[in-house]
Amino acid sequence: MVKWKQGSRWVCGIGLIFSGAALGAAYDPGHWNMPVGVTDISREVFARHMLIFWVCVAIGVVVFGFMFYSVFAHRRSRHPRPAHFHESTTVEIIWTIIPFVILVIMAIPAAGTLIKMEDARNSELSVKITGYQWKWHYDYVDQGVNFFSTLHADSNRARQLNSGIDPRSVPNYLLEVDHRLVLPVGKKIRFLLTANDVIHAWWVPDLAVKKDAVPGFINELWTRIERPGLYRGVCAELCGRDHGFMPIVVEAVEPDVFEKWLAAKKTGQDLPVGRGSAAGTQVAAADPVSAAPKEKPVPSVAVPAVKPADLSKDELMKQGENVYNTLCGACHQATGQGLPPTFPALVGSKIVNGPAEAHIRHTLKGKNLMPPFAHLSDADIAAALTYERNAWGHDAGIVQPAAVAAARK
Repeated sequence: MVKWKQGSRWVCGIGLIFSGAALGAAYDPGHWNMPVGVTDISREVFARHMLIFWVCVAIGVVVFGFMFYSVFAHRRSRHPRPAHFHESTTVEIIWTIIPFVILVIMAIPAAGTLIKMEDARNSELSVKITGYQWKWHYDYVDQGVNFFSTLHADSNRARQLNSGIDPRSVPNYLLEVDHRLVLPVGKKIRFLLTANDVIHAWWVPDLAVKKDAVPGFINELWTRIERPGLYRGVCAELCGRDHGFMPIVVEAVEPDVFEKWLAAKKTGQDLPVGRGSAAGTQVAAADPVSAAPKEKPVPSVAVPAVKPADLSKDELMKQGENVYNTLCGACHQATGQGLPPTFPALVGSKIVNGPAEAHIRHTLKGKNLMPPFAHLSDADIAAALTYERNAWGHDAGIVQPAAVAAARK
């Protein structure tokens, strides 16, 4: 019975190992290492990583080899009477000096790479990045272009509880956004990183850039992308309930394409820069961005092409409950009671029960710790406000998308 139990443990252990390996392969087949990336710095980081990896492998072989030899050569059957000896000062000095020398050898090239990573001088373009719960705001400094970047609507719908949508059917699930950060290749780009509410972290592995976004502080980092393409990243700091739903998508394009996109942005247009537009058309990571777009540019929500259609109260309440629970519930709570004094209660609020125009302006522009929500569609804002004005015993009327569109002007 004892032998059977021991054997079963071995079988279970081996099964867990192989099942874990299979799960890892299913999650990310063929990628067991960090990416080489598409910048000089990313290649240096990869080279340092591999150097230290092989140093660790060599140390492991020597240390474990010595341990296995000691266990085998000095087992009880060969040496029934244990030896009696004391420590050796010489040996202790040797095994102190050797690790010190190894660390110095590894630190010298690593320090050189770290210094390069911090040198943001002589940049040709500056982009201010601000983290919000849970989205990114990009501001092209001195260019008059800025916008929010949030989780793409397809991923947002699929991630909802009981959505009925298979996430595997959504291209780049949780890794696509509505507005990508478009950057020119071959240019040194400086990022000014901060946050509006809590600590976030902006991380794009292919660019070897990762740094915390801290409220009240500006951190610097930079990159020079060598190849056009889409490079995806995520927030790497646990920033709250929806931490996993604020991806990063950098679209690198040729300088002339970037200039055309920037000029179009300044006039309020979203000019497609690749197969997908910067407004969020789904594109595979390996797709070249130089191909001609097949779809029409997506118009900016700030300038609606047509007058938004009126919705019934039931439609607004149903949609508004979903929008509220997705974007507002974490701070103001599902019950509307909030988390005073940081996040005030909406139940009985003067803003919620007051004029609709003031409620709309408050939502579009934000206030205190509440970020602006102007990046949402007119219908989503109208639905969320209608829900707030009629939930929890309120009866303050409905808000139509047309009213939101008028308030944007």
